[in-house]
Amino acid sequence: MSLIDVQRSEGIAIVRLNRPEKRNAMSFDLLRELLACGRTLARDRMLRGVVLAGHGASFSAGIDLGELANPRNRWTALWQLLKPGRNLFQNAFLVWRELPVPVIAAVHGHCFGAGMQLALAADIRIATPDAQLSIMEARWGLVPDMGLSRSLRGLLPLDVAKELTFSARVIDGQTAHSLGLVTHVDADPLSRALALAGEFAERSPDAVLAAKRVLDAMAGASVGRSLALERRWQLRLLRSRNAAITRARGKDPTTPWAPRQYRD
Repeated sequence: MSLIDVQRSEGIAIVRLNRPEKRNAMSFDLLRELLACGRTLARDRMLRGVVLAGHGASFSAGIDLGELANPRNRWTALWQLLKPGRNLFQNAFLVWRELPVPVIAAVHGHCFGAGMQLALAADIRIATPDAQLSIMEARWGLVPDMGLSRSLRGLLPLDVAKELTFSARVIDGQTAHSLGLVTHVDADPLSRALALAGEFAERSPDAVLAAKRVLDAMAGASVGRSLALERRWQLRLLRSRNAAITRARGKDPTTPWAPRQYRD
């Protein structure tokens, strides 16, 4: 059985974690499937958006600590931490942040540790009011190391990020929304996420990609680089096939978009 379930409809991919009996805890195999799935979707120029969700009672309860009882997995983890550059743990999450389309996390039940880091890799998070969220690594004597230093940057004030990380406190969806950790609260986060993805799909896929790259740079790049990125993307958009289609859709909104022309 695949640990990732992917369903596609009208350019939107719903990617569900599929270990419901383990509350979608992240095994090593699940991490590898997450990375492979993200890389496959990144190559699809007809893709317009991704919704991340979980089967069963939870989005994800975090890393499967039981996996580390296997000596082979312990050696794998050690090598991944020692190897130069980005490792499996980071790539399996950052691949979603780097997708050339909007990524929305639909969160319910538990969203702990690695599950929280996956949700943070999305562009937008929608949670149920009673969802349980936590940057939980400190509870196990660990530090968040799955791209959190990139995905949390600019999302929360630094002091709030530190408080949540130091304490490993569990908060509900409503509190997470008040802090800015989630974008929306909804009793049916999957339906809300699909509606939002459909709204984004009404716009030029190249323009949406450009906006994602420019806004992400705003949180991390220098002023000079982010301004240069604005100019570069604007020049690309003016020359794109979808620029002409944007004008045509002003007269006929049913005019179909061309496949996304750019990835980066």
